[in-house]
Amino acid sequence: MADARVALVAGATGLVGREILVRLLADKTYSAVHCVGRRKPEVVHPKLVNHLSSDFATFPSPAVDDVFIALGTTIKVAGSQQAFRAVDFEAVVALATSARAAGATRLGIVSAMGANATSSVFYNRVKGEMESAVSRLGYDSVVLARPSLLSGDRSTLGQSKRPAEKFAASAMRLLRPVTPANYRAIAAADVAAALVATLRASPSGQKILLSGEMQPR
Repeated sequence: MADARVALVAGATGLVGREILVRLLADKTYSAVHCVGRRKPEVVHPKLVNHLSSDFATFPSPAVDDVFIALGTTIKVAGSQQAFRAVDFEAVVALATSARAAGATRLGIVSAMGANATSSVFYNRVKGEMESAVSRLGYDSVVLARPSLLSGDRSTLGQSKRPAEKFAASAMRLLRPVTPANYRAIAAADVAAALVATLRASPSGQKILLSGEMQPR
């Protein structure tokens, strides 16, 4: 296809990232999908090009049109606030910068509900600072997804169990009828579908996708 686009995905072995990858590979809009990460995704596809890298900050992006970044960790898993920031801010911004320099014009990122650069909560502040930084990189279109608590099958990802999240998700299911849409748990697949669809439909400017907007109708 003469007008086919090329995509780059980071974090494709994560909960939302793997759902993004599946959708891009099935989308005829894309002639090739580059995937960068420390591990190869399990999926095999003729359009898929894997790049193994443990340092997202120095990864030289191939020539792509659309970028999807679903990188993220927790302070507990990272081990410190500094290590958390290295992934959720530094790696994300560096990768988006590299892709922009390589010609990318559209950027979609999985952020988090509550992202706010002036927040007193460290996690929310880092997410907000990341959003502000990528918004200044010169992309024609930027879509920032801010999901609530994510639900999905983590067992195949090799991730440790998260009892607190499981308890919260159970409580949210019971309270769903009276819980505002933005605060309901949301399936990773729904976040991926909304991010991909919105980026494709966004000719210019910045769009923030709140969790309630990404919930299936």
